[in-house]
Amino acid sequence: MLARVFETLGRGIARRPLISVVVWVVLTVLGFALALVGVQGENLFERLSSGEPSVPGSESQRANDLIRESSGTGASLTLLLDGVDPADPALAAALAPAHEDLAAIDGVAAVIDPLVLPQGAANPAAAPLIAVDGDGFLVVVDLDPELDAAAEATALERVAERLGTVTDDVADVAPGVTGVVGGESLIVEAITDQVEEDLTTGEAIALPIALLVMVLVFGGLLAASMPMVGAIASIAGGLGMLLALSYVLDLDASTVNVVTLLGLGLSIDYGLLIVSRFREELHGATGAEAGAGTAGAARRRRRRGDPAVTTAVVRTMATAGRTVAFSAVTVAISIAGLLFFRPDILRAFGAAGVAVIVIAVATALTLVPAMLVLLGRRLLRPGLVSRVPGLRAVLAHTADVQSEEGAFSRLAARVQRRPWLVLGGALALLAVLALPLGHLQLRNSTIELLPAGSEQRDYVQALTTDYPASTSPTVLVVAETTLEDAATWAATLTDVDGVASVDPPAPIGSRVLVGVRTTDDDAGGAQAQGVVADLRDLDPGFPTWVTGQAAGQIDFVAALAERAPWAAGLVVLATFVLLFLMTGSVVIPIKALLTNIVSLAASLGVLVWVFQDGNLSGVLDFVSTGGIETYVVALVIAFAFGLAMDYEVFLLSRIKELHDAGFSNDESVRLGLQRSGRIITSAAAIIVVVFAGFVFGELLVIKEVGFSLAVAVIIDATLVRLLLVPATMTLLGRRNWWAPPFLRRVYDRAAITH
Repeated sequence: MLARVFETLGRGIARRPLISVVVWVVLTVLGFALALVGVQGENLFERLSSGEPSVPGSESQRANDLIRESSGTGASLTLLLDGVDPADPALAAALAPAHEDLAAIDGVAAVIDPLVLPQGAANPAAAPLIAVDGDGFLVVVDLDPELDAAAEATALERVAERLGTVTDDVADVAPGVTGVVGGESLIVEAITDQVEEDLTTGEAIALPIALLVMVLVFGGLLAASMPMVGAIASIAGGLGMLLALSYVLDLDASTVNVVTLLGLGLSIDYGLLIVSRFREELHGATGAEAGAGTAGAARRRRRRGDPAVTTAVVRTMATAGRTVAFSAVTVAISIAGLLFFRPDILRAFGAAGVAVIVIAVATALTLVPAMLVLLGRRLLRPGLVSRVPGLRAVLAHTADVQSEEGAFSRLAARVQRRPWLVLGGALALLAVLALPLGHLQLRNSTIELLPAGSEQRDYVQALTTDYPASTSPTVLVVAETTLEDAATWAATLTDVDGVASVDPPAPIGSRVLVGVRTTDDDAGGAQAQGVVADLRDLDPGFPTWVTGQAAGQIDFVAALAERAPWAAGLVVLATFVLLFLMTGSVVIPIKALLTNIVSLAASLGVLVWVFQDGNLSGVLDFVSTGGIETYVVALVIAFAFGLAMDYEVFLLSRIKELHDAGFSNDESVRLGLQRSGRIITSAAAIIVVVFAGFVFGELLVIKEVGFSLAVAVIIDATLVRLLLVPATMTLLGRRNWWAPPFLRRVYDRAAITH
């Protein structure tokens, strides 16, 4: 039944391929236009947000909401001046024009620096605005909290522009002065700009190398370009879809890169499978046609289209098309598991990921087959690349072939001769790779995500080092009590282990804010987390809410732990059902799930060893934060599990096809690996290139995701698919295909078969 659906789709595309191509050209242009130009002048990148991940309803989020509601202040920007003496009597006159210009900007509520206070820099109240070494000071511009979003954005832009010229105003007084403008809006802008830049860098690296790999796979540029056409359309459609989602969900800046690279990799993978199977089927169709007379066949092709091409497309859609659709469903199920978690950032990744997968599979099942129909038999002709003397020998070994025997079948045969040795060796190596996972630390970083040397990161670090009194305490406590009671309680907090000092309590609306500073400067470290836990355990006799980076991390991890069993259970159940309906076995789905778990643990272990422990930091150009971003772990598990099932489906579909044709278990495994091994390794090589391209970006979270997924695919496509799976299926033998009688009856009625 399902095969007939794909056959019907194949015939429809074969009859009117131009319709599919034209529709996708329009959608591609529209997708790029919407993403880059946007609606009402606001493009996708301008609609992205950034900041510390939070959990709706958590204690830290509740505290942040109370602080925000009671702050009574608007957005602000700060100019950090260095190399100038704030006590210089000539400074006030030099700064006067800037003060006037800033105050005159619509929406500015206040311009604050040490010079506006009575007695200037000598006033004790000016201390937080003066550098600890006395060689600089801050100029803070606050906006009216009642401004709407558009007016605030305009005001911030004008303030930033004017603050950027203040160093010119005081250059005569302080010739060596330097300045940097910073603030929350500029930090968000820096991150989103870096996202856009990293996206361009990643695609510029990934697409050409991916094309080169496919030229080696297909032996020609024409066939290799087919998956690339689908990939470009997928990128455009995915970006357009993300713009639409941004009006429903708050999209973190990293969402665009992560889901775009996923869609890019999957669309190339799926296109590769479709093109490869089409060429295989077309070889068979043209071979069967050879005895019918080439002149008569040519006349029929001119009159009614090429029947061999039509047959090849229909057969391709009924086999590879079904595999692609099935694979996409398994990947989408895995990523949809993120929707079960409470943090908004994970829900956004889940929704965006599923949307991009839909685009990727749509291009593979409509646009790529339409292009194949239009090019037809030209895809079988040797390409110009094959005529290059140096490449001819290489292509003879890499280009797709029709032989039933080859490198992969020989590898499978060697594995089958010593399956226990291969199984034990593969599991031992995976266990070693997974060892660093034992000391995993999770972090919710903010400014640390930006590359070292970026202006906004330097601004925050300088503020922390030179103006400690102006920075926020490590831990914040919102107390629902009187100022006097809060002060009495705050005085006792210095007895808490790890607390260095407590700021004087300050009223915020009807509540009180208490700032707690720790002896360790690491706001998300183990000591800060211990202080948060101890403060939450205290009973002061009135309600309190504890927040800060460490508190946010604790709440995020708790939210993951709370929903992880449900998300994992539903993903595992759905995957099990789908693999059962594909194979008719309960053993194969269980084996697939277990091997994927082991592979995932190894991938995460490598991630910890590199990014948390700081190994390869020089090679990959990053500064370790001492942990892995909380949501990166969830993303890697969801995405890597989906990709692993992707390759599992590629391999199992061929093995099942051979088993149904009457081959023995061992023959099915050996020949199935030969027929699918080249596609799996080629697809894996391409998707590794795609993910690795984003490692060359600058944003830390994108580096972590790109690197970890590349490692996950390498491990899965080599140790797991080429060694572990053949070894386990050989050892299980006929038991691979076992199912209890009642489930066998279910399979007979609802099987997903060719």
